[in-house]
Amino acid sequence: MTPDQYCQEKAAKSGSSFYYAFRFLPDERRRAITAFYAFCREVDDVVDAATDPDVARAKLTFWRRETDTMFHGAPQHPVTQALLPHITAMQLPQAAFHTVIDGMQQDLEKNRYLNFDELARYCYQAAGVVGEVSARIFGMKASNNPVTLTYARALGEALQLTNIIRDVGEDARRSRIYLPQDELAQFGVPGSALLQGRAEGDFVGMMQFQYDRAIASFDRASAALPREDRAAQRPGLAMGAIYRALLEEIKRDGFRVMEHRVALTPIRKLWLAWKTSTFA
Repeated sequence: MTPDQYCQEKAAKSGSSFYYAFRFLPDERRRAITAFYAFCREVDDVVDAATDPDVARAKLTFWRRETDTMFHGAPQHPVTQALLPHITAMQLPQAAFHTVIDGMQQDLEKNRYLNFDELARYCYQAAGVVGEVSARIFGMKASNNPVTLTYARALGEALQLTNIIRDVGEDARRSRIYLPQDELAQFGVPGSALLQGRAEGDFVGMMQFQYDRAIASFDRASAALPREDRAAQRPGLAMGAIYRALLEEIKRDGFRVMEHRVALTPIRKLWLAWKTSTFA
C-alpha cells in the first residue's frame, strides 16, 4: 500500500463529510488534502481511543517529532510521507501542524470551558488552523492572502461549533462539556445534569443560543471570502453547506442532542458537495 493509498483508506473509513467535499478537487490537491485530513484523523484518534492518558501523550509526542522529521525531509509514517511532496509546493507551515496537535493535547488536559473566549481558542486549535491549511491546499490567487485565511478561520470555527452542538450528549457520556460554563449558568442548565444524560433548565434556549452563534460564524466566513478565491475554495464552501444543513437538521429535530446524534445521509452529503462545487 502506498502512502497515498493509506491516506485515502483512512479518509474513506472515517465516513466524514470532508471526504465528500474533497471528491471534486483536481488530483494533486485532492491527494494533498486527503493526506492532511489523514494527519488530523491520526492525531484525533490518539485522544478518542485513549484509555491511558499517559500513552496518549506519548503518541502525541511521537506525532510532534514526526512532524518535525517531515519538515526536515525524512518522514517515516505513511501520512507524513504522503504530505511531504506538498509541504513546499503549497507553503504549508510547520507551526500549523503543531497547533493541530496542541488542540488534541488540550482534549487530554481540559474537559470544561469557563466562557466562550476559552472555547474560541480551542476552536482555533481544533479547527480554525485546519481551515487555514486547507485554504492553502485548495489554492489562493495571492499567496498567504490574509482575507482568505480569515474566511478559513471563521469557517473552521463554524464547523467546530456545529460539532460541539451535535455531540453534546456523546461528549457528556465521556465526561466532557464543551458548552461554556457561564452560558450553562445563564440558561439554568446544570452541568451535572448533562453528565447524567438529562436536559434540564432552558436547554432548548441554550442550544438555540449556540445555534445562533454557529450560524453567525458561517455568515462571517461567507462574507469574508474574496470573490477571486471563491472558485478555488469550493471544497470549503461544500463543507460549509454540509455542516449548515446538519445544523438546520439539529434545530428541526428540536435540539434533542442528548437523546441521539443527528447525521445527514451519505447521498445528501454527496449531493450538497456536488451542488456547491458546481454552482458556487
